[in-house]
Amino acid sequence: MALASQAWAQGIYTCVDRHGRRLTADRPIAECSDREQRELSSTGTVRRSIGPMLSDVERDELEARKRKEAEERSKVQEQRRRERALLARYPDRASHDTERAAALEVVEELMSGADKRLADLALQRDKAQAELDAFKRNPASAPFSLRRKLTEIEEDVKLQERFLAKQVQEKHRIQQRFNYELEQLQSLWGAQKASDPASPAR
Repeated sequence: MALASQAWAQGIYTCVDRHGRRLTADRPIAECSDREQRELSSTGTVRRSIGPMLSDVERDELEARKRKEAEERSKVQEQRRRERALLARYPDRASHDTERAAALEVVEELMSGADKRLADLALQRDKAQAELDAFKRNPASAPFSLRRKLTEIEEDVKLQERFLAKQVQEKHRIQQRFNYELEQLQSLWGAQKASDPASPAR
């Protein structure tokens, strides 16, 4: 009787095995390792349910599934965080358009500076070429410094052209970024307006 009382104090495990038999024991039941078991208190109420006892392979699969679910939750949370930050930064279309224009203006100024530099180099090249042309009858007598100056001008021209090409790419990247943000923001502004009809139109 004392042993029975001690078992009830510790908990009684019960389950229905694969053959339909109801089993009871004072510890988890091996025959029900593949199915749910219940731990009962001394009053017969369910203390807890114990899931199937998994094999190593099943346990690894379960852990992998849990990790994947956790990663998905983390991605969703990060996406929501980014959306909140985007809304805080751009509460309306005007604020987004203003920042787009400012970002493009910086690139335009850099391109304008490169264009002016190219125009200046073109004048320098024409002048140096005219000086070199004076030695057409005897090219070997042309000063080395003059030939070197023309080479340096050509190198500088190529450098400015590469810089301009990069700025064109940067303009494209900026436009893509703001277009992508605008697409997200229009959806977020719409959802915000739907949840708060009193909010101003975007």
